[in-house]
This record gives sequence, structure tokens and C-alpha cells, in this order.
Amino acid sequence: MTPDEHVVLVDADGNAIGTAPKAAVHGTDTPLHLAFSSYVFDRNGRVLLSRRALHKLTWPGVWTNSCCGHPLPGEPLPDAVVRRLSYELGLRVDRVDLLLPRFSYRAVMDNGIVERELCPVYRAVVSAEAAPNADEVDDVRWAPWKEFADDVLHNGMAISPWCREQLPHLDGLGPDPLLWPAADPADLPPAAR
Repeated sequence: MTPDEHVVLVDADGNAIGTAPKAAVHGTDTPLHLAFSSYVFDRNGRVLLSRRALHKLTWPGVWTNSCCGHPLPGEPLPDAVVRRLSYELGLRVDRVDLLLPRFSYRAVMDNGIVERELCPVYRAVVSAEAAPNADEVDDVRWAPWKEFADDVLHNGMAISPWCREQLPHLDGLGPDPLLWPAADPADLPPAAR
């Protein structure tokens, strides 16, 4: 994160209402802002899980989906997904598809820090191994999708709160993540179109 990196603030209907420095929006009174979550899959349908760097402000050291981030003001969300996957995981993406255009969540850490995001969810398909950036990612591992989803949904696997909320929606798309139908970008909130 650069010191002047800004995020897009949004209202409850997903309209952009301004920007704020990224460093200033994650606290005990976090405003709703635009973000994304991505799930990286290889050609065998395995999902890449990442463990957040231990010095992260929110959920340090917690296992989660492949990559999350914030689009820069005016940056199309698919471009933000590609940019962050390259930066955080050293990945070149073969394909990016929108899956959950209007996912939103609010989560509170034990120390009172709040994450509050309008967070469309994407699938990315890659054909290479990750090269994690230690500033962002502590560890990565590949897991068969069904095994991972079952571990979270039925066996209480510890995972980030946003990933836990996204999984029932993704699981409902079918057993093969490579065959999940892409959502219509017209269904994105206005700030993300």
C-alpha cells in the first residue's frame, strides 16, 4: 500500500460517495467501501488459499480465500483483481469471472477493528504456481474445492469471516468451480460498474 492509496466509499445502494485514504478507513468506525474477493483456481479445480501476513491490520495470520483488495478510484474491478493477484501472489491470470456481484459484509475483530465492505466476488483461473509477496501473504496452499468447502461449511475450519460468509453462496453454484456460471457485470453496484 502506498501512503496515498485511496479507496472508494459507497452508500448502502452501492453508489460512490467519495474516496478516503486506505490507511484511514479500517478502524472501529469503518465506513462502507468498495473491495473485492477472489478465488484462484488451477486447471484441476483446486483453490489457492492464502494466510494473511502476520503484520496485517485486519485478521493477521488468518487463512482466507486467495486474494482480497480494493480497486483504486476509477479502476475497473477485474483490473484490480489482476493487479492484486500479480502483486500479492506473483500470478498471471488466464481468466477472471464475476461470481457474486453484490456480496457485502461487516465483521468485527476482537480488538474492535471493523471491516465493512461492498465486496463483489471473482473467480480467477491460473496455470502457474504462486510466488507470495511476504508483505501481504504469510503462506499459501492448494486444496481441492469440495474438500475445502466441506471443511469450512461442515467441519468448522478456521477461516476469515468474509470467506465463511461467501462459501455458502459459492457452494450453491455447483460442485465444479470451473463450471460455475459467470454473473452479469450489469448486476454490479453502480460504483463498481
